Amino acid sequence: MPSWIRAVILPLSGLLLSLPAAADVKARSCGEVRQAYGAKGFSLADIPYQEIAGEHLRICPQEYTCCTTEMEDKLSQQSKLEFENLVEETSHFVRTTFVSRHKKFDEFFRELLENAEKSLNDMFVRTYGMLYMQNSEVFQDLFTELKRYYTGGNVNLEEMLNDFWARLLERMFQLINPQYHFSEDYLECVSKYTDQLKPFGDVPRKLKIQVTRAFIAARTFVQGLTVGREVANRVSKVSPTPGCIRALMKMLYCPYCRGLPAVRPCNNYCLNVMKGCLANQADLDTEWNLFVDAMLLVAERLEGPFNIESVMDPIDVKISEAIMNMQENSMQVSAKVFQGCGQPKPAPALRSARSAPENFNTRFRPYNPEERPTTAAGTSLDRLVTDIKEKLKLSKKVWSALPYTICKDESVTAGTSNEEECWNGHSKARYLPEIMNDGLTNQINNPEVEVDITRPDTFIRQQIMALRVMTNKLKNAYNGNDVNFQDTSDESSGSGSGSGCMDDVCPTEFEFVTTEAPAVDPDRREEESSAAKGSYSLLSWSLICMALALQRLHR
Repeated sequence: MPSWIRAVILPLSGLLLSLPAAADVKARSCGEVRQAYGAKGFSLADIPYQEIAGEHLRICPQEYTCCTTEMEDKLSQQSKLEFENLVEETSHFVRTTFVSRHKKFDEFFRELLENAEKSLNDMFVRTYGMLYMQNSEVFQDLFTELKRYYTGGNVNLEEMLNDFWARLLERMFQLINPQYHFSEDYLECVSKYTDQLKPFGDVPRKLKIQVTRAFIAARTFVQGLTVGREVANRVSKVSPTPGCIRALMKMLYCPYCRGLPAVRPCNNYCLNVMKGCLANQADLDTEWNLFVDAMLLVAERLEGPFNIESVMDPIDVKISEAIMNMQENSMQVSAKVFQGCGQPKPAPALRSARSAPENFNTRFRPYNPEERPTTAAGTSLDRLVTDIKEKLKLSKKVWSALPYTICKDESVTAGTSNEEECWNGHSKARYLPEIMNDGLTNQINNPEVEVDITRPDTFIRQQIMALRVMTNKLKNAYNGNDVNFQDTSDESSGSGSGSGCMDDVCPTEFEFVTTEAPAVDPDRREEESSAAKGSYSLLSWSLICMALALQRLHR
């Protein structure tokens, strides 16, 4: 070849080699990607107009791309934020369930206590007047301790109730024996006879069983709602690992880099990514389900034998019955106390001149069912429990279901009906790898997310432990036991069947207290009891002590 031809061809060939070959390289436009990228709020200054070589990419396929290094970094961060929002939105139902129901139950129980105290105070002021007001702190202390227990105070309910009846006996013993002066030591001796003499009849025993079980169930149930709320709030705030963030970027935004912003991930591809990213959350499921089952069991107790509403609404009536029993047995009680504690000293003349029976010669006004406590929850306990039971059942398996719920979202994946025209992590084609099972240990061979199965998330393990402790408390509450104050007596430890109801103290025995509570005139009680044999229907339920007297006659 002549030298001049060589001199011309060689420079031309070098020039041609330095230019993109139209046949080999067909640079595609990044117009669609620019539009989608801008819609995310990013600056278009980062994105090229046409595809460029992709050797700089660290996550997406290193082929011709519409992504610069800056774009890949920003989209990687965007995928992390979107994932965190997806988990939070998907778990929104379970979180709001526990937040809203905790608020309702807590308002209900607190106002139930407030109304029960107000009802007792109003009834006793009308009935006993100054006599009650001079001794009202005994009853106020009872409700103070009940409220303290409910709010988490270190209160032994049985001891507290025993103290209440002992104090009430001391006060009443002085009132029915005004002709004597009693020292503190003597009154302490009197209180020791509470269990032996049973001056208040069987009311203290029955009320102790009802109150302890109802309050244990109520407090534990609300504590369970609190724990459920806290666990759900904490677990829904995920912190994806670097391996998870890489997988999310590859799934959600590598289609942008390949010039395919409209192509969504394959459903099964999404499932493997989510199962890898949420492996620890799935491990929470077993303990969560046990916790929910225990909550449902206690909810059944709240509807039945441990219903705090049916205990607190008529507590004033029950204490009144106990006081009437004390009045009726006053002579026998006094005689036995004098025998055991010694003959007290006479009181000054002015005090002994007062007549105790006159203090009790008052009449209860009828108990109006329309005056039953209205609660902040605006509904009865039964309806509240029915509602929460439905919501609790729906919350089971919520954590292992997160990947399926997220990947079912049409804004996230192409769906199960479009398995060919979806992003599989490399191109627009079917996703072939199998779907992993749930949980951390099953991610050892996850093809999409690098998961260290030897290092469980300590934060999730803390939540598992919190649920385990709460489940144990709920199981104890279901059996009528407080984990802090386990009752070892036969009287209130429950039957072997775990029904939470003594043979002689089932709720049916107290059905009269949930109906209209009647009024009473103590002076006419014996006369009306005799008349009741011939005209029972005339008395109905209008007189409280009349009903109680009838109950005793029928026994």
